[in-house]
Amino acid sequence: MDRFVGVLDEKTGIFLVFFAAIFILERLFPAARPQVKAALGRMIDQLRRLAKNLAFAGINAVASPLIVIPVSAAAAHWSLNWRPAWFAGGAVLVFDLVLLDMWIYWWHRANHRLPFLWRFHEVHHLDQFLDSTSAVRFHVGEVVLSALTRAGIIFLLAVPVTSVVVFELLLLLATVFHHSNLRLPSGFERLLSAVIVTPSIHWVHHHARRRDTDSNYSTILSAWDHVFASRSATRRTPDLEIGVEREHDRPFLALLLRPFQQRSLGESP
Repeated sequence: MDRFVGVLDEKTGIFLVFFAAIFILERLFPAARPQVKAALGRMIDQLRRLAKNLAFAGINAVASPLIVIPVSAAAAHWSLNWRPAWFAGGAVLVFDLVLLDMWIYWWHRANHRLPFLWRFHEVHHLDQFLDSTSAVRFHVGEVVLSALTRAGIIFLLAVPVTSVVVFELLLLLATVFHHSNLRLPSGFERLLSAVIVTPSIHWVHHHARRRDTDSNYSTILSAWDHVFASRSATRRTPDLEIGVEREHDRPFLALLLRPFQQRSLGESP
């Protein structure tokens, strides 16, 4: 457990440096600007939004050492020991990363298809603008449910702790990157998007139109949406409306309570 926590400390340091770099760069080279006319109004609105998103990050930072890390460490330690001795090395690490990335694709898709999971995941989608802080705006309930489900995969597939930590780091970096408002050269992003998920792909997933929201589920490798026929044909534009169709963002406390509020019978997941 101590070794696991030590490696996680290194992962946290890498993540924070990457997050800070993207946060600065996307403000120097923005791909889109909030749809607010007055500069002062835009600044106040964005400060409120940033505070809200970072508040979610703070809660999850507390939940991680209390729940997520112990659950993941226990699953890796007590996992079914079915892998043969020769099944090791760099090739196996790549295998595990691809396997876990495919799992996160289906977990993400389930969060959109199952009403109970959508109640928590919707909090992430109610953000009406995207930048690096959107990547840390997740309801703690979703974080816990994801950790518990991932623990089952780790346990059944005997995924070693090294693979788990490397995947978690790549997942965090990819999530910050593809939520970012960083303007990339179009040719470079087109080439990059053939392999990994870029902002041009994931911003469409946050389009406030349900058929686009329910598409582009990939997180690291962009291939899964092609393989499982969930890629949207919509192109990202600077004025793309972000959010949830027929919904609006809410104050922080209201968002925390939203998954537990009664919904109308006709509400779609």
